[in-house]
Amino acid sequence: MLDKDFFEIAQNHFNEALPFVLYKKPNAAIVKGLFQEDDAIYKSIDLIESGFVFSPFDSEKETILIPESKSQTLETNFKTKEEDVSNKDLENTIDHEAKNNHENLVFKSLQSIESGILKKVVVSRKKIIPLKEKNAITLFSRLLNTYPKAFVYCWYHPKIGLWLGATPETLLTVTGNRFTTMALAGTQKFKGDKNPKWEAKEIEEQQLVTNFIVENLKTSVTNFSVANVETIKAGNLLHLRTKISGILNSNLKTILSALHPTPAVCGLPKEPAKQFILQHENYNREFYTGFLGELNTTEKKSRNNNRRNVENNAYTSIKKVSNLFVNLRCMQLTDVNATIYVGGGITKDSIPEKEWEETVNKTQTMKKVLF
Repeated sequence: MLDKDFFEIAQNHFNEALPFVLYKKPNAAIVKGLFQEDDAIYKSIDLIESGFVFSPFDSEKETILIPESKSQTLETNFKTKEEDVSNKDLENTIDHEAKNNHENLVFKSLQSIESGILKKVVVSRKKIIPLKEKNAITLFSRLLNTYPKAFVYCWYHPKIGLWLGATPETLLTVTGNRFTTMALAGTQKFKGDKNPKWEAKEIEEQQLVTNFIVENLKTSVTNFSVANVETIKAGNLLHLRTKISGILNSNLKTILSALHPTPAVCGLPKEPAKQFILQHENYNREFYTGFLGELNTTEKKSRNNNRRNVENNAYTSIKKVSNLFVNLRCMQLTDVNATIYVGGGITKDSIPEKEWEETVNKTQTMKKVLF
């Protein structure tokens, strides 16, 4: 399908106030769309359905589903051209009230860490920006061009809201019974060097996330494989990443209950960190730091790409695939404003002012497509 037709269908669906999601997986050329045929709110409790899920930070709340069975599925090839956004600085003025509030939140976090209640906690804030470009489909196209290596999406439900994002973090990929996930933590601004020096704070933070994933999945998987730590670039930021893979011997709901929310978006120990966030952030994260993506979609693979080969069907495998991502670098849109959500991990070595600066850097990801 041509881009023009694909995006016109999306715009018409939005105008008719019907739910849909548009998305592109990292480094992929295809943009997919699920266009729900009614405006009902469908939910996934056991994660056994097929479709696209959108789940909040608070795992006690409901996961929203755009069901494959209730939707039209379309796709288009989209040629992206990565834009250099590393030197475009949009944060020209300091919001002193927001700065003080966030630094005070970091200070409270450090107190909880020093008292032994927490080892790490991820605290966040939101920033409201008046919209100049109010068309969500146009903003989605900008995200596609700006962040081709991320999972880019535009999700809409008339009874819930409108969200866009470009997240660098995979929560879980499952193909058949094989899984991959990642520990992603530590942040610094990209300054031309893709292999910079990392401070002890970022290295420790990343290791905490890796240890948590391994510890919480070890009873549910076999053939564990933990790769070496690597530096990755996401927009104008750098992060530390460790890839983890293996074979599942539990269902998807059990695995996600063990993982979500990870220390990369919540903290350690998980439950005390989550309660600290809910009590002290003073706003509702909603779907920020939740997860989203394809749930139990059907994937066909052939060993022989020659379609004329009559034996081709004999070597075709059909598997269920789930590709789930952590909802970072995201924003929620209303008719007049964009609300951007940003945060950072706090450990015993954190410095409040530097933590504020990290959130300022992270706001650039979304702000660059708004102006």
